[in-house]
Amino acid sequence: MAEDNQGTDTPTTTPINVPDKPALEGLEAALTQRWLAEGTYKFDRETTRDQVYSIDTPPPTASGSLHVGHMFSYTQTDVLARYQRMTGKNVFYPMGWDDNGLPTERRVQNFYGVRCDPSIPYNPEYRPPAQPAKNQRDFDVVSRRNFIELCEELAVEDEKVFENLFQTLGLSVDWELTYRTIDDNSRAVSQRAFLANLAAGDAYMAEAPTLWDVTFRTAVAQAELEDREMPGAYYRYPFFTEDGEKIYIETTRPELLAACAALVANPDDERYQPLFGKKVTSPLFGVEVEVMAHPLAKADKGSGIAMVCTFGDLTDVTWWRELQLPTRAIVGRDGRIVSETPAWITTDIGREAFAALAGKTVFSAKEEVVKLLTEAELLDGEPKKIMHPVNFYEKGDKPLEVVTSRQWYIRNGGRDEDRRERLIARGHEIDFHPAFMRSRYENWIAGLNGDWLVSRQRFFGVPIPVWYPLDGDGNPDYNSPIVPSDDQLPVDPAADAAPGFEEAQRDVPGGFTGDADILDTWATSSLTPKIVGGWKRDEDLFAKVFPFDVRPQGHDIIRTWLFSSVVRADALENSAPWKHAAISGWILDPDRKKMSKSKGNVVVPTDVLEEYGSDAVRYWAASAKLGADTAYEIAQMKIGRRLAIKLLNASKFVLNLGATEDSVVSADLSVLTNPLDRAVLAQLSEVVAQSTKAFENYDYARALQITESFFWQFTDDYVELIKDRAYGASGETEQASVLAALATTLDTLLRLCAPFLPFATEEVWSWWRKGSVHRAEWPSALEVPGGDTAMLATVGVALSGVRKAKSEAKVKQRTEVLSAAITATEAQISQLRAGLADLKAASNAREISLLVGEGELSVSDVALAATEEPAKA
Repeated sequence: MAEDNQGTDTPTTTPINVPDKPALEGLEAALTQRWLAEGTYKFDRETTRDQVYSIDTPPPTASGSLHVGHMFSYTQTDVLARYQRMTGKNVFYPMGWDDNGLPTERRVQNFYGVRCDPSIPYNPEYRPPAQPAKNQRDFDVVSRRNFIELCEELAVEDEKVFENLFQTLGLSVDWELTYRTIDDNSRAVSQRAFLANLAAGDAYMAEAPTLWDVTFRTAVAQAELEDREMPGAYYRYPFFTEDGEKIYIETTRPELLAACAALVANPDDERYQPLFGKKVTSPLFGVEVEVMAHPLAKADKGSGIAMVCTFGDLTDVTWWRELQLPTRAIVGRDGRIVSETPAWITTDIGREAFAALAGKTVFSAKEEVVKLLTEAELLDGEPKKIMHPVNFYEKGDKPLEVVTSRQWYIRNGGRDEDRRERLIARGHEIDFHPAFMRSRYENWIAGLNGDWLVSRQRFFGVPIPVWYPLDGDGNPDYNSPIVPSDDQLPVDPAADAAPGFEEAQRDVPGGFTGDADILDTWATSSLTPKIVGGWKRDEDLFAKVFPFDVRPQGHDIIRTWLFSSVVRADALENSAPWKHAAISGWILDPDRKKMSKSKGNVVVPTDVLEEYGSDAVRYWAASAKLGADTAYEIAQMKIGRRLAIKLLNASKFVLNLGATEDSVVSADLSVLTNPLDRAVLAQLSEVVAQSTKAFENYDYARALQITESFFWQFTDDYVELIKDRAYGASGETEQASVLAALATTLDTLLRLCAPFLPFATEEVWSWWRKGSVHRAEWPSALEVPGGDTAMLATVGVALSGVRKAKSEAKVKQRTEVLSAAITATEAQISQLRAGLADLKAASNAREISLLVGEGELSVSDVALAATEEPAKA
């Protein structure tokens, strides 16, 4: 049904070499080495863009632990890659390793016993201690460059584990196309893109309220937030008007009372309208603040009037910005109350109260404020206990604070309606699979409340590539950043002198200082198409792969990886980064909960691969549609293993009957003299057409279902029906007809199954064909004149009916049927009449009467020859 390409077929027939006992065991190791040696999946650089199918493969965190989620989502991508390759596409299928981030930083620290300090000079002779110190205080302190070198050294070992898993799983990656997100090229690309954003005005520095993780001492972007339900309480206490009237507020954060900048109420709330524009005084600290109106205030929440502090949460930030309130920050970057009494607290009583809070953690400060309010008899009633969502950094374990700091941002539509609409439009240039996932992308954009914060106060990562000149007093001029030339990238401003300066001028008046921050990991990961595609480094390659054809990824990082990638491609290329987004679901445990290391319900993939084999695991993964959360099911893997074993055994049977490469038919179907043989190929043509359509729609699970269903019908019905003819009982012409049907069906089924079961199909292919099935053409639908696509099903049902009668009679299946009657519709009778000879031979029947009737096909009046012994139970 298809002609092979790239040297798969040869003019002469390939010798048949079928093993006596086909088995799945050992196929992964043997075939993986063969594919690597022969370059089966190697990308061909001599190509044009229309011939290429490029994949923006997700780079796994190699320092993390392996889990079944890796097998699940990467298999789904590989199935698509294999299909595209068989359709003639030149598949660009790279693999990256995400070693730029906190997990790698922690792993390197603990493995080697080192800490990174960017201010330390690089030591080319440095080697870590043979045994790391037990206490982190005693860790070696090394330069950022030394730390990155250790990261790359350790990553080699980590990546070998992942590479072995992915090769065992059968990923058809071109292993010459690999990268690390912290290597020289990735750092250069990340810095080059940032500088391009800066030059275009899409990157900027601002001093503004910032979400801050007090544990990691770093700013956090909106996309990294995680809401967690936490216990809390509403505390009710009064502010005082000039005439002594009490205005009660209710808050969950009394520790921020000293940071209060205003009270706000809804403009339509008649209770507080008389107070708008007037001043009230805070309890304990005696600070005057104005009562103001704002539509975000909720009349039905608490007392209806809110205390605005700088800053308790992101709503406070909105009120601060829109009402132009003063900044009264009291929480430091360490999560403690600042030690110095703020200038706005002017009374002795207020200063004394603040002194009781100074230096305390926010938790201890809350206890102290509640204590002071209670002692002053200002706390109204008992606190109302609640559970409420609190912002956390997704990797943190303490609630986030909002602090004011100088940070770098990239414009993402959070403050620009036109850009927001443009990014939504970009989403419509991408076909999402499944389509409903686009709404998650659009909803995220609609909910943005600020630009993308990309600077991080960490040591390990891609340095922000700017320096600042220092004035005569040693103060940095942030408005005149010094940037490197392109040929200097990658740079480390903490270790490299600014262009035009000497190292001796660092941090001295009239000299320079380097930006100490690094870029958010997503700022680099958002550039994976550029990193692996050769942007600004190999423009010929980049033109052949960009925009990429597909980005496969999980639905949980649409807001981070997918969106940030669109932001960068839009700004830097005026384009969407890919044509398709294939969104996979989560793996769920038997209780339908997401599998995760923190929950302790993760399954190690190597154990599963060893027990059931790679094809079985791939079958399970490919049975799940894109976007569908899927249960981890051993039962499904067992089905997949059974399918792979059956493919080996059925293929052995077909080939041992005498089917050869020369038996495969394509245009000339004259050899097909039997209606049942034409019927099976006509039905197979429908399977090919439906499977191809499903693949083109990224519905590989549907393609698998269609192909598998036909496969079992072929082995259970057709192969049983034609055995006598295949052995030559009806003459050479009939034998040639059935062998042509068998060979053509086997050839096509191997190609249809190849994306899902790469090892079993390649093994069978090697028995009777040259080359690789994975370089063979995807089958095309064959026109079979006179082929009745429903005939095999009808004759198969009739055969099952006769077999059932023998089973109920407890006799062997080879027992002769003296007579039987089959009642069916007129159309079915016509099909049965055409296949009657095969039906009688397969059921060992002397006489079968065909009767026209209504309803479902039924077999009755089965008379069996006498038997000497019953069938074994």
